Amino acid sequence: QVQLGESGGGLVQVGGSLRLSCAASGRTFGAYHMAWFRQPPGKEREFVAVVSRDGKSTLYADSVKGRFTISRDNTKNTIFLQMNSLKPEDTAVYYCAADGAFTLHREASVYGYWGQGTQVTVSS
Repeated sequence: QVQLGESGGGLVQVGGSLRLSCAASGRTFGAYHMAWFRQPPGKEREFVAVVSRDGKSTLYADSVKGRFTISRDNTKNTIFLQMNSLKPEDTAVYYCAADGAFTLHREASVYGYWGQGTQVTVSS
């Protein structure tokens, strides 16, 4: 089992940057693919990015490709989401999630563990 806690959210202007972190408890962090999802106001939760157990493979949503970078540090049980060139439509609650499946997934239903979320607001 793994417990997740996000940090690093806040208010930023259009074009700015933020770096989100997600710290995980438990000794099996390296057994999980780790992802970021987000839920904009009044909308469904959506996939942002996922990184494989070893950090060598990633997938991104088209809406963030080229602007966001997901990474992980297995020695610190932490994943990161570097967000650059932020847009108002990036405003959302951002969640990290853990998945013990074999392949990388974009579907939220596959992920068994979730953090509480951190708010990111991009102002124009």
